Amino acid sequence: MKPHHFILGAALLLSTAFNALAGDRFAYEAKAFQSALEAGKPILVHVTARWCGECTAQKPIVATLAQLPEYKDLTIFDVDFDTQKDALRALKVQKQSTLVIYKGKAEVTRAVGITKREAIEAVFKKAL
Repeated sequence: MKPHHFILGAALLLSTAFNALAGDRFAYEAKAFQSALEAGKPILVHVTARWCGECTAQKPIVATLAQLPEYKDLTIFDVDFDTQKDALRALKVQKQSTLVIYKGKAEVTRAVGITKREAIEAVFKKAL
């Protein structure tokens, strides 16, 4: 086996194993959200807008935390603040940069505008 083939194979295997630790992440769709909720899965709803500075700061932190093994069962639904107005009404969200955690079919916490990793991780921990 050529060295570059070995490195490519190892990288592919490692990325597959790393992704296996990640929770599911979806664009918000009402039926999928309802199914996850009825199944009692821990859920994070992340409401963002492209123009939002807080959202830009949150996104890489949320992505990094979602990769941690302790959050492998967390289902994340991304809501676009500008285009998904029905979702905003259904979820009673009024601002972008909103994080909402559901556990056992019920909302357990909500945070708006937080951008510090520790604060975002505290929200994630409510899903455990």
